[in-house]
Amino acid sequence: MNTVRPSLKSNVFKKVLIANRGEIALRINRACQELGVSTVAIFSEADRQSQHVRQANEKFCVGPGQVARSYLNIPNIISTALITGADAIHPGYGFLAENARFAQICADHGLTFIGPTPEVIATMGDKATAKRVMHDAGVPTTPGTGILLSVDEARSAAKRIGYPILLKATAGGGGKGMREVRSAAELENAFSAASAEAEANFKDGRMYLEKLIERPRHIEVQVLGDAFGNVVHLGERDCSVQKPSHQKLIEEAPAPNLPQGTRRKLHDTAVRAAAAVGYTNAGTLEFLVSGNELYFMEMNTRIQVEHPVTEMVYGIDLVKEQIRIAAGEALGYVQRDLTCRGHAIECRINAEDPEHQFAPAAGTLSSVVFPGGPGIRVDTHIFAGAQIPPFYDSMLAKVVAFAETREGAIARMERALRETMVEGVATTIGQCLAILGTKDFRAGKYDIGFLPSLLRETAGAK
Repeated sequence: MNTVRPSLKSNVFKKVLIANRGEIALRINRACQELGVSTVAIFSEADRQSQHVRQANEKFCVGPGQVARSYLNIPNIISTALITGADAIHPGYGFLAENARFAQICADHGLTFIGPTPEVIATMGDKATAKRVMHDAGVPTTPGTGILLSVDEARSAAKRIGYPILLKATAGGGGKGMREVRSAAELENAFSAASAEAEANFKDGRMYLEKLIERPRHIEVQVLGDAFGNVVHLGERDCSVQKPSHQKLIEEAPAPNLPQGTRRKLHDTAVRAAAAVGYTNAGTLEFLVSGNELYFMEMNTRIQVEHPVTEMVYGIDLVKEQIRIAAGEALGYVQRDLTCRGHAIECRINAEDPEHQFAPAAGTLSSVVFPGGPGIRVDTHIFAGAQIPPFYDSMLAKVVAFAETREGAIARMERALRETMVEGVATTIGQCLAILGTKDFRAGKYDIGFLPSLLRETAGAK
């Protein structure tokens, strides 16, 4: 299905403030402008020349380069929205996107938060609480704990559940605040390190743990819900190609080699889970899949980095749908209207050095060339001469390839990556090409241990 709805049905939103930066801010800006909605870009001093700043109708600096003083500076962001007369705020992903307090402050100031309600964000954003809620709704979850108050409590729980276990930050995401623990001897150091990382990234160092499912697939389901109780899914994405830090590098839709029974179970479970919490707007249910068994991991109450692959195979603009739902519109379709067509793959082009544990790279981009041609989409904010500051996420671009078959999408992606040139900093382009060329990836036979194993083999061969 390809839903063509060029403008909002109502005039609820005349102006949207985009509380983010980089490629997602530019992506939101484009969606707003196609809907006839004016935009306000916020930026830090480090991003003054960024593309999203250049393209927005209005732009305001909210602080210096440090995240805490700019993109996490709630008073400055709210003040900017009020001064500019914005009706709504779109948080994108990261930063304040899953901050229930920020969503509530928006509401308190008469601003529509383009996302779910503060209550749902709080419930699903706290990973331990979310697991309990999902368990009560009949959604399968991995054996685990609630919030742990001490390392001694973690030790007792791990002994009861059995090693290996996975320590996770209750406010975590993107692989931060997460540690695999395979024995009691490792637990104390892992607990301290994971908690400190979570505190630094999310200002919340609380931890919980769950049984580690060995080498599962990481598959997520995209859902949309409106204020009238309608919830639909837009299929699944396989996100199992992950760095040792658990951060995703390549995603594809639909998931390859997934039994139809498991696929249906994933879709039905995701819709049931979203409906159980009264979910509105775009969200993603993440699952671990081992054989025919699936286990709920978490729900991301925001747009995902990898949303373009779903857009390519379903013909739905997810960011426009977010805006429409927030404006009070009902979904313009029901589940039977939605059909997956073809195959899409996304490669993240990050400013990272794969030769040195994917260490972030900062600097000036001396040359930038992106691919084109049939079936290729590039979501990016960079350009030749752009400064890559050390303050933010390392992602430079997302290259997406679409074709009627998975084989065609792989071939198209390989061609596109060979055309791509980003000079001035180390990138993940070569690593993505190496992954695409492996027999296991081409056969669609991989899990979350695939890339770490490949890196070990590569290191051992040198």
